[in-house]
Amino acid sequence: MDATTVAVDLAKDVFEVAVANQAHRIMNRKRLTRRQFESFIEDLAAETTVVMEACGTAHYWGRRCQARGLAVRLIPVQYVRPYVRRNKTDRTDTEAMLEADRCAGVSPVPVRRSTSRRCKHCIACARSGRRRALDAST
Repeated sequence: MDATTVAVDLAKDVFEVAVANQAHRIMNRKRLTRRQFESFIEDLAAETTVVMEACGTAHYWGRRCQARGLAVRLIPVQYVRPYVRRNKTDRTDTEAMLEADRCAGVSPVPVRRSTSRRCKHCIACARSGRRRALDAST
């Protein structure tokens, strides 16, 4: 396969995937379940770039793709939205992601490590010193 870029629109159960070649022409489209998507990324060549809209789930899948050796670009939603040509569907979102990826002025979001996420309660406790007070009492 001549795929160089794969755009993925993430959802809860079914992911929409658009595979593009070097000329940014869409060669193939697929609707995959989570398990099918896992095996799909296993079959991609190492030089393939995976493009997704930046969200919490995209960071998870971005880490999975990076562990596989794939390049990952997470594009902020506000940069993808102007490229949606018709009604907002999963299919048109993947096309818009490929267009936004071609644009030189769009800077991607770095993939977060899983250890960098902490719950809001833990952060609030750390700021207020509550944790230190609890540690001192034990």
